[in-house]
Amino acid sequence: MKAVVLAAGEGTRLRPLTEDKPKGMVEVAGKPILAHCFEQLIDLGADELLVVVGYKKQAIINHFEDEFEGVPITYTHQREQNGLAHALITCEEHIDDDFMLMLGDNIFQANLQDVVNRQQEDRADAAFLVEEVPWDEASRYGVCDTNKYGEITEVIEKPEDPPSNLVMTGFYTFTPAIFHACHLVQPSNRGEYEISDAIDLLLHSGRTIDAIRMNGWRNDIGYPEDRDEAEERLQGEINPELAAENLAASE
Repeated sequence: MKAVVLAAGEGTRLRPLTEDKPKGMVEVAGKPILAHCFEQLIDLGADELLVVVGYKKQAIINHFEDEFEGVPITYTHQREQNGLAHALITCEEHIDDDFMLMLGDNIFQANLQDVVNRQQEDRADAAFLVEEVPWDEASRYGVCDTNKYGEITEVIEKPEDPPSNLVMTGFYTFTPAIFHACHLVQPSNRGEYEISDAIDLLLHSGRTIDAIRMNGWRNDIGYPEDRDEAEERLQGEINPELAAENLAASE
């Protein structure tokens, strides 16, 4: 299964960390965020990495070149930052079967394999890792509504009045049908082609999309403090005693 990693963003909220590098090259626990993404995707069985680059793209290309741990990398270019659906379309010609999609600014320690397994059952057209967040935070994300079978019935990007507190986390599996939906998407109020709108089009066409609830944790590296939190979590898993000392010192 191929894996797409979206890594074209500028990361303005991460400044000063992104003043001289793209977001995916910001280091967490001694290596770039993208290296963490690539390792996880390869563990999940990725046999090719399709990396969408844009802002300061040469830094990514020069660092990783054309393979990672023996798995080939193909780069595609999003020349304007017009949203995730727009970024995904740049990979269309390289994909003809089910694939994984990961946002290249997330650190996961979670049940990603469950999402891949569900996709491989051929029961669903797509599957997402979803997470429950506090209700007052849900409006910051793509919010999912589900039925009693755990199937997604609606996806709304950053709603003012969220229908649930279940949100998309940045890891998905799709069939190539998502590309047709991305082509049909119209710009949102933010002027971007939203992946959530493409997903909603899939739902309205009768496709089945399953929600897999997250078991574990993830950090969306949006701000410098998110990077610090992810680093502490990862170091804590490597050295629990150090994590306990850090926790005691902060209390």
